[in-house]
Amino acid sequence: MTPQDATEYVWLAWLLSWFAAAVWSGRTVKRPSLRRELWYRLPTITGALLMFGTRGIRRYDIRFWELNGGLGWLFAGMTAAGILFMWWARLHLGRFWSSSVTRKADHRVIDTGPYAFVRHPIYTGIIFAISATVCVRATAETLLGAALVATGIFVKAKIEEAFLREQLGREAYDTYARRVPMLVPFARVMSKDAG
Repeated sequence: MTPQDATEYVWLAWLLSWFAAAVWSGRTVKRPSLRRELWYRLPTITGALLMFGTRGIRRYDIRFWELNGGLGWLFAGMTAAGILFMWWARLHLGRFWSSSVTRKADHRVIDTGPYAFVRHPIYTGIIFAISATVCVRATAETLLGAALVATGIFVKAKIEEAFLREQLGREAYDTYARRVPMLVPFARVMSKDAG
């Protein structure tokens, strides 16, 4: 087994378990229009297909480097760490989780667990995991796919923030946003120390 194989197995395990756990989600009360969702879903799905799509396309891809030694295993482990961070956030969110931007019944601002470090820990974990995956795979196709996934996730985070401000109250969400960075843990602490 190579680090690339291990990375693919980690992503496959995540995908299967993530969708199987969708039954834990609570009742949706409100969601934005489908048109708004397309702004993040299209780049995310296109990027994922580029990163993990059919192997037939891969034979034409340009490989920048190959990491099969200790460094490759380090990045494979970092991929798993990003996915574990996502799972921690998902379990902590509980029934408020949804694959779409939604407001669930009895929804409130969650600011504990991983949500005390970043407002979108699931997105932080996935961006971290895809970044590590790019280092293992190191192809033009994977790099482009990762950029598209990251763009889709950033757009989704912005849409979600606006939606949650509207649904949960601007004051409650803005208070949380002033305390906790959006995607990069400790970014507020570092910027305050630098200033």
